Amino acid sequence: MTTEHRVTVAGGVQLWAEERGDPAAPPLLLVMGANASGVLWPEELVDLLAARHSVVRYDHRDTGRSSAVLDRAPYAVADLARDALAVLDALGIARAHVVGMSMGGTLVQLLLLDAPERLRSATLLCTSALGAGLADVAGTSGLPGPAPALLEYWQTMGGDRDRAAELDWRVEHWRLLGGGVLPFDAAWFRALEERAMDHAGSVRGPVAHALADQAGLDRGAELAAVRVPTLVVDAPADPVNPPPHAAHLAAVVGGARLVRVPGMGHALPPPVHAPLAAAVSAHTAAADAG
Repeated sequence: MTTEHRVTVAGGVQLWAEERGDPAAPPLLLVMGANASGVLWPEELVDLLAARHSVVRYDHRDTGRSSAVLDRAPYAVADLARDALAVLDALGIARAHVVGMSMGGTLVQLLLLDAPERLRSATLLCTSALGAGLADVAGTSGLPGPAPALLEYWQTMGGDRDRAAELDWRVEHWRLLGGGVLPFDAAWFRALEERAMDHAGSVRGPVAHALADQAGLDRGAELAAVRVPTLVVDAPADPVNPPPHAAHLAAVVGGARLVRVPGMGHALPPPVHAPLAAAVSAHTAAADAG
């Protein structure tokens, strides 16, 4: 069963959201990364997770079918964490398992600190600890940054391209993000991005989150007090948050466990779906049993 929603959050901003699976099953909220809509959680992965959960995915503001507002109503990255809670509120979900990828992992860390009573468990993947990596606003963490080739490619993000050229740009972006260990299926990623374009009704790549205020992300020291069951997924080929980011994150979050998905980069291609879904489902089951 799949149901779509329009959720109104602060300032009249509307977000697109979708529920999939048995509504009576334990809820699981998927929080995507920067400048990425919820449909970039692959259908196959969502279906695997929906075998045990009522899965909710949504479009951040300024992505997909959600309101584009940064130009008229600037916001901080931290405000996107409050949007996640607003989605839960609108769907009548008091507590959920929450999975965050990349910037979504940053947002879930903020929820662990500011709204732990709303989380049954947390899973963090392809991300870095608050105050580290792309969230290292002060530049003092000492951990490695993104691969130089990726930083160079990001300079052309949001360019004025037609649909064919934009699809080529996005497929090459996924090739770089994939990390080069697992086989790269360009046709699969092209189909993923074609769905994302059709979903958004636009070929222009979103860039708003790169321009949002990063204030309030330097809270890594607070993570030691976390008591929500937390799983960190180590993606060893991740070129955005390369090793030892995952190990560092697991070390600083109170009681966190670390699970490695071999070959995984900063992407969700078919070879990682089964091991990732198995790790998440085992983690949420253990949290529910506890």
